[in-house]
Amino acid sequence: MQIYVDDIIFGSTNAKLCERFAKLMQSRYQMSMMGELSYFLGLQVKQNEEGTFINQSKYTRNLLKKFGMQDSSTASTPMATATKLDKDTGASVDITNYRGMIGSLLYLTASRPDIMFSTCLCARFQADPKESHLIAVKRIFRYLKGTPGLGIWYPKNTGFDLTGYTDSDYAGCRIDRKSTSGSCQFLGRRLVSWYSKKQHSVSTSTAEAEYIAAGSCCAQILWIRNQLNDYGIDVNKIPIFCDNTSAIAISNNPVQHSRTKHIDIRYHFIREHVMNGTVVLHFIPTADQIADIFTKPLDESTFSKLVCELGMLNMP
Repeated sequence: MQIYVDDIIFGSTNAKLCERFAKLMQSRYQMSMMGELSYFLGLQVKQNEEGTFINQSKYTRNLLKKFGMQDSSTASTPMATATKLDKDTGASVDITNYRGMIGSLLYLTASRPDIMFSTCLCARFQADPKESHLIAVKRIFRYLKGTPGLGIWYPKNTGFDLTGYTDSDYAGCRIDRKSTSGSCQFLGRRLVSWYSKKQHSVSTSTAEAEYIAAGSCCAQILWIRNQLNDYGIDVNKIPIFCDNTSAIAISNNPVQHSRTKHIDIRYHFIREHVMNGTVVLHFIPTADQIADIFTKPLDESTFSKLVCELGMLNMP
């Protein structure tokens, strides 16, 4: 059961339990039943015997209309590979409108992980947005115009194997040279968690940036593992896929050498879980690294490939 203010979603694998819960709630509170879940807080939900599809196509079209982008041309990706956003000395733009666009896009990332990186990157410039930043945001809207119905497909029978992918864009921020961490987690073939976030400290090497990103991914994996334990599902040796062999070597080495002493202790906890067998870091070629989509702009072919691997599709 999920509760948001006075809206409630509940479900069960047993229809009789749903009916029993509904009658119990109606006997205690004044409430109305809306039937099978199809729309909730901007999320459209389509269920069938093969799985569940979640998207925000209606919300997306309303956004395009709200910000006057409904007649714009479309873009194949949310951000061009040549885009390098920085502090700009150009003309300032309407800060209220810019923040409104960013806030709306951030809510859309609940079902659109494909725009997570580009939206979070543009959100860094909300204090003093310039024309170059607004152009980047409008490109995201142009991409959405061409893909309003894109959403996440959750197939029914794909098991509960928990896996994680972690990546980092070393010194990607042009302002303070902090790296960007990206990560996603799957249950079977179902995408259940994802994020793109600038790291708190400046990394001195690619290995350090990747190691910090892996630590953040491990923390999320452990949280999901605890949730699964509540449902009686015990998982260990959870694979985390990383495309940096040095970061994997650091996590497997119980001895803290001078090269790693400066890394904050909060990131070293991944070592303990590797030693305990809770998680296992595996190498994956960069070409197959799904988390790349959360750390950097990609060309159209690579971007389209990763969108499919995230389990996103257009459903009529």
